[in-house]
Amino acid sequence: MQSAPATSCVVLLTRDLRVHDHPALDAAVGEAARVVPLFVFDDALLATFGAPNRVAFLLDALADLRHSLASLGGGLVVRRGDTVAETLRVAEATGASRIHLSEDVSAFARSREERLRRAGAERGVSVHAYPGVTVLPPGDLSPGDSGGPYKVFTPYWNRWRATPRRLPLPAPGSIPAVEGVDEGPLPVLGDLTRIRAASNLPEGGEKVARSRLARWLREGLARYAQRRDDLAVAGTSGLSPYLHFGCLSALEVVHRAEAEPGGEAFVRQLCWRDFHHQLLASDPALPMRDFRPRQDRWRDDPDALAAWQEGATGYPVVDAGMRQLLAQGTMHNRARLVTASFLTKHLYLDWRLGAKHFADHLVDGDVANNVGNWQWVAGTGADTRPNRVFNPTRQARRFDPEGAYVRRWVPELEGIDGPDVHEPWLLGHLRPGAYPGPIVDHEEAVRRFREARAG
Repeated sequence: MQSAPATSCVVLLTRDLRVHDHPALDAAVGEAARVVPLFVFDDALLATFGAPNRVAFLLDALADLRHSLASLGGGLVVRRGDTVAETLRVAEATGASRIHLSEDVSAFARSREERLRRAGAERGVSVHAYPGVTVLPPGDLSPGDSGGPYKVFTPYWNRWRATPRRLPLPAPGSIPAVEGVDEGPLPVLGDLTRIRAASNLPEGGEKVARSRLARWLREGLARYAQRRDDLAVAGTSGLSPYLHFGCLSALEVVHRAEAEPGGEAFVRQLCWRDFHHQLLASDPALPMRDFRPRQDRWRDDPDALAAWQEGATGYPVVDAGMRQLLAQGTMHNRARLVTASFLTKHLYLDWRLGAKHFADHLVDGDVANNVGNWQWVAGTGADTRPNRVFNPTRQARRFDPEGAYVRRWVPELEGIDGPDVHEPWLLGHLRPGAYPGPIVDHEEAVRRFREARAG
């Protein structure tokens, strides 16, 4: 004899802002007579991680999600305050005996889930967590019998791609709503932050995300491996902010991409995302401490840090990347590698300073990816060549040979022909006073870094 369905169930939404392939939402619709999707603007989270660019994207995503839920007969309840307190308040008001949410890996997310479980148990409300943020749950794969994470990517990739995965779930056919609930208005950006967002941000939301994914699979994926490092063309998917906020399911993206020509190179990048999430799940303190300590004695140079942040280092490709970040809340992946290497290897400044600056501006400022990539470049993370240095001039010649990317973001170099635009020492003579000279000599900086790492 089957048990009676739960009277109502709250689905606490965090960064899973979609209706397709949503295990927590799917389970709630399958078991409850009434479903209450809920999003809480948590002031503690906004104070720490509420970068204006991400908040602006989040508001778009929530408006789109509210529309999608309404089209299925449901609604989106919005509250502001402590997530645990507000979720239990909504559960009590709607008679919900269960709360569903998606698992996540950051220290904040794990603490939030644990507090919710304890507080719910005191009130007779059970809490159930489901996969949905990554392709494979972070703890599913471990080398041997260690129970710990994979610390090198290639063995993880080989195991990851051979592991069976669940199939993506369709969107619910309908969502049974609770009558008489005050859904609450969506705030505007000025209600949540006093800092303006960049003016050229991508539009958030599942509708836009699915359209972009379909176009990418149709028009861009087949050439991804050949074009992904070309700084001057749109050779990458642009899907990372949609994955960060869960407007797209990473599992569904992999499922659709791996069946297409050229899909493997792109799917490998999504495996890197899972790899970084399993590292953070194993060590929530990773944003603050080295994964593999190198006994670095980082320099303290506020002027050099400011020049890097503002895009005024005198190295055109570095400055172009940093200015793109300020203008668009994103940066080409190849430029991220070059700018991060410049900060940590040329300037020998702490990777945490760079990670914070990126987190302050990136629309796709995912904690696991941001920290994992910064530590990889700094040589304190999972890179098997921790002392590699990206030569910015050589990188620019290779991946922006005609200088189109540099001239787009460093307009004072407009009119300088082809590869000459990448020569930092030459530019001081070509445009005296218009563009800064290099703040550090490449060879001298590399020597300083290698000597510091040697001990």
